[in-house]
Amino acid sequence: MSALAPIIGDHYRLTAPATAAPSVPGPETFESIVDDYQRRLYGFALRMTGNREDAEEIVQDAFVRAYRALAKMDPQQRAELRLQPWLYTITLNVTRNRLRSKRPTNVALDALADPDALLNETQEGPDQPEQIVDRAADMVLVEQALLQLPMHLRAAATLRFIEGRSHPEIAEILNQPIGTVKSHVHRAVRILRRILGPQVGRIVPSDHPATEEEE
Repeated sequence: MSALAPIIGDHYRLTAPATAAPSVPGPETFESIVDDYQRRLYGFALRMTGNREDAEEIVQDAFVRAYRALAKMDPQQRAELRLQPWLYTITLNVTRNRLRSKRPTNVALDALADPDALLNETQEGPDQPEQIVDRAADMVLVEQALLQLPMHLRAAATLRFIEGRSHPEIAEILNQPIGTVKSHVHRAVRILRRILGPQVGRIVPSDHPATEEEE
């Protein structure tokens, strides 16, 4: 059972009918949606806020809003819904609303850096422990630097460099033209270079030229 079950509650948890298509999101499949997405949305919210409690509450609020919106959609709307970017958009909107009413918070070093991301294997095989530690330190530096960016640049840079999203995916989540996304990512990198200094090239890769798919 998901960690958000107390928030969703029995009122939101329905039994899926035998004929329900598991690939189509809806109230009947919502608990599995929460299980699939709560960790990655929490990581995104955490990197946007730098605060664990805020991130948890943001994700809870985002899932409640998502459930209510799905409940109002007709079957065709649910079938056509691109679930992942839609959930990210809701989470980002909740984050924006929350941060507007809060002062910036101090960020603890261990409040960031997703352990799962640090343990990913490269094409050359699994990293040695000392390499994982080095990358963890790098990730913390990047995420602390990201928190110093304006919200619109922070969102674009987090999605691009931490989440590894393509320009079209970011444009869909942010509801912006691809050209605007590229401009925001470029501006974010320039600011990060000033914050992180010479090591930025090692920590934050230059945004590579877009492929045909990303144009």
